[in-house]
Amino acid sequence: MESSFSFGVILAILASLIIAANALVVMAVLSLIHKNDGVGLSFTLNLAVADTSLGLAISGLVTDQLSSAARPTQKTLCSLQMAFITSSAAASVLTVMLIAFDRYLAIKQPLRYFQIMNGLMAGACIAGLWLVSYLIGFLPLGVRVFQQTAYKGPCSFFAVFHPRFVLTLSCVGFFPALLLFVFFYCDILKIASMHSQQIRKTEHAGAPAGAHRPPRTPSDFKAVRTVAILIGSFTLSWTPFLITSIVQVACQECHLYPVLERYLWLLGVGNSLLNPLIYAYWQKEIRQQFSQMALGMKKGLAAFLLLLSARDGGPQGPRESARHITTISHSELDG
Repeated sequence: MESSFSFGVILAILASLIIAANALVVMAVLSLIHKNDGVGLSFTLNLAVADTSLGLAISGLVTDQLSSAARPTQKTLCSLQMAFITSSAAASVLTVMLIAFDRYLAIKQPLRYFQIMNGLMAGACIAGLWLVSYLIGFLPLGVRVFQQTAYKGPCSFFAVFHPRFVLTLSCVGFFPALLLFVFFYCDILKIASMHSQQIRKTEHAGAPAGAHRPPRTPSDFKAVRTVAILIGSFTLSWTPFLITSIVQVACQECHLYPVLERYLWLLGVGNSLLNPLIYAYWQKEIRQQFSQMALGMKKGLAAFLLLLSARDGGPQGPRESARHITTISHSELDG
């Protein structure tokens, strides 16, 4: 009971952090889309929405974990909860793949990128992504071999879903996607190296010998770094859970469920907390949008304090407070 309660507290904290962090990203990206109408931003927005839905889905398990002895969740309800969690996690992972492919396409086909990845194509990709995600999440509800025969509660992933389901997802989805990530990374690295060589040859042809250093292409190497971060966080978050699940299928005598559900599953879900930090906060335009949002909140708070001061007849008059508000320089926006 104490272990279940502690797990419930951890779930509550994790769900709150996931929802709060991704909600901020949603607000920032919506503001940027309203200003710039960028296709790539729609993928970042979809990632934040998927991670927010995952946080909301796992928050439904908190009550069950905190009061499992008094009111255990029924098997059907638990299966639905886990289906929604799996669907949201699948949408998050697939969106990461879509972002990696989008940046790969932008470097591989820079002249045709905007013809290929237009608004209609981006919308179709996102719609198809959610359809596939829900098919994955609700697959165990229609396939008996992926269901556990006995259910005792409290509600957890392996209380209703058999490890064979994770084995199938690993062989059909995760590891092929990981190989695809590696291919994207290697090809982008190759393209970046080719661009660097072409620029170096051009500068050698037009400048005196020994007058310059070999140049770099910042956009190419930034894409290499971004895809490397995508591969690293994606792999470190979900690989331990999937590999241990495969071991559980191969070794029926091994009782690895506590490790899977208490630690490794949380590690995978925690990727939804890393995503807004890695894929959104590191983007310059989103950082600037957060600065604008913070500045707007600061001005709003100052205006509110001004109204209180004017109403209460404080030592600072309205003119002095208003002058203090207007002295907020635009340099704070860039900081």
